[in-house]
Order: sequence, then C-alpha cells, then structure tokens
Amino acid sequence: MSRTLKITACFLLLLAALCLTAHANAFDVVNLWPSTPPGDKPEQYQDAGGQYYTPRLEFWRPENQTTDACIIISCGGCYNGVAYDVEGVAPRDFFLENGVAVVMLWYRTPRRPNVAKHFAAWQDIQRAVRIVRSNAENWNISPDKIGVMGFSAGGHLCLMAATSSLTKTYEPVDEIDKLSCSLNFAIPVYPAYALTDGVDEENTGKGNDAELVDDFAFDEKTPPMCFIHGDGDGYSAMASVMAYRQLRKMGIPGEMHVYAYANHAFFNCGPDAPIRKYPQRVLEWLQAINILDAPESARVQH
Repeated sequence: MSRTLKITACFLLLLAALCLTAHANAFDVVNLWPSTPPGDKPEQYQDAGGQYYTPRLEFWRPENQTTDACIIISCGGCYNGVAYDVEGVAPRDFFLENGVAVVMLWYRTPRRPNVAKHFAAWQDIQRAVRIVRSNAENWNISPDKIGVMGFSAGGHLCLMAATSSLTKTYEPVDEIDKLSCSLNFAIPVYPAYALTDGVDEENTGKGNDAELVDDFAFDEKTPPMCFIHGDGDGYSAMASVMAYRQLRKMGIPGEMHVYAYANHAFFNCGPDAPIRKYPQRVLEWLQAINILDAPESARVQH
C-alpha cells in the first residue's frame, strides 16, 4: 500500500470512528446476526488495528417516500473500517431527499486472518440483503427493487454482492436465510481491488494491461449496474470498464460515467465539480431501468 493511500485510509478511518454508534435519526437499527457472526471470534479483533463493532444495518425512511425501491450503501475503508461520514452521508441524504429509502451497512472490519480480505464483509452483505428483503412489508419497500451502492472497498463488496449472490458464504442461521440475497441493481463507485495488478493496493500501469480479479462470478443473477469512476484514480477506472464489458458480453444493461482527472474519493474535486452531480446521474439511470418512475418525457423505450 502506498504512503499516500495509507494516509488517505487513516484519514477515512479517523472520520468514520467519530460515528461508530448508530445515527439517532435512523428508523430501524438491526444487528445482522442473532449471535456471533459465522467463523468469528470477536475477541481476536478488538486490537487488530482497525474498527471493530457489531455488524448491523440502519434503515432510513424518507420524509416523503415516493418509491418502493431501497438502496443499501456500503462505504469504503480498505476493509479495515467503514468510512460512513466520508462516503455515506452525502449519497444517503440525496436519495432520502428524493424519496428513496436507504439502508446504511456496517459490515465487519478489520480484515479477518486466513480468509480473503473481503470474506467476512461478503457474508455480512449477503445477510444484509436478506434482512432488507425480509422487512419489505414493514419498511414499505419492494423485495424486487433492492440494490447496493458501494464505494472503494465497499465498491468491491458491491460487485461481490451483485455478481456472486449464488455463491454460498455461510450456513443458514434462521428463516431469513431462506430468502434470496440477489440484487435488482448495483452501483459500484470507484471500486478498489478489482484488477489483477492491484489486488490489495493501487493499480500499477493504470490498470491498462490488467484483467478483472477472479473474485467475481458474474452468475445468472447478476443485475444491471451503473459505474461511477474518476479517470485520475489510483484504483484505475479500467476496473469499471472491464466489469461493464463483462455485462455487455452477458447482455445485461449497464451505464458508466468516468470523470476526467478526478482521483480516489474525489478528494481533488471542488464542491461544484461535475462529478459531484453523480447521484443525479444515478437517479436518472434508476429511472431508465424502471426501478424509479420517470417523467413521461424522459422515459426510455426498452
């Protein structure tokens, strides 16, 4: 990991650590697991150099709910923490203001030893999708309009959830695990660790000669996706390009926005930079794929 990336990661973790407790305005806070998560021994991780806390989700209901869709947000943090305030608050508030229910995911960190860096988080996001689906009636959402928006490491996790839902990551623990963990849409935002020249660090050679890592199954439940990336990102935008290319091969609709010069987490972009409008582009895409209602004049003929 480069010195710059380490500094950035520490900054993200520091800010995220300020909000480890559930936010007071969430309508529901649900622990992901009824007891100790699968394969976990929590006492091993409390001094492991990252954030440790009970994996959970927060359900946020918009004041004026205009759709039965729901977006699960998985923030980044190098799989050593969850950068909630840095990457989660702004998109959460945007979608709430536009009438869309949001679930904020606190997946397990830091990385667990002797398994892939993302494995515990992958178990958590599969469980989270099932919990959201099980609460569809209570939360006034559709079980067929559930998606994930993920950033950086959370973008890698978003791709895991979207492309590999048929891969079993844990044994069922209750009735909720009888439900599908497949997604109806996915929004990977500057996904990290997705190319073979940067499986645990920034990409070398800008990712131009790399392939997608073999983490992603691209199974038959892979949904439509909208990719957001910066062309100046050390985690190369070629990750989004390659994943989009795979969707094209499979006949799955996708959309991609790559913004000139923008770096990882858009730290070099001012408040009025075009990339700051990416949530609006996502909203329009959700209308185009019929997850959200679109104005008559803006409807796309499929």
